[in-house]
Amino acid sequence: MLDLQQVYARQKKLIFFLLAFCALGWGFTPYPTVFAGLALGGLFGLYNFWLLVRRLEKFDRSLSEGKKVASLGTALRFASGIAAVAVAMSIPEQFHLNSTVIGLMIPYVYLLVDRIVYHVKYH
Repeated sequence: MLDLQQVYARQKKLIFFLLAFCALGWGFTPYPTVFAGLALGGLFGLYNFWLLVRRLEKFDRSLSEGKKVASLGTALRFASGIAAVAVAMSIPEQFHLNSTVIGLMIPYVYLLVDRIVYHVKYH
């Protein structure tokens, strides 16, 4: 699971760069709600990815010990996505809904790109 922790560490770095970019976009462009929505979605997406990493580690430990695992926490990650959308919908003057949804998917896009780069580089 060390590789998974390395992937998560790279994800955090990239999300923090995204948040810095969103802060600049929020402060210096005429589209502050779009950048605030991307930041909100990115934060919730990082939280979802953290939950996934934690559950996968627990799943790996359980398999090595021969125990059963109930689930990988899909419901909790789904609820987190709903919470992000609920925040964006409840404060539409601060957060753009579409960019929030796009922001939720950014960690998974990063993961896909990271794995493609890894396989091209090492295989």
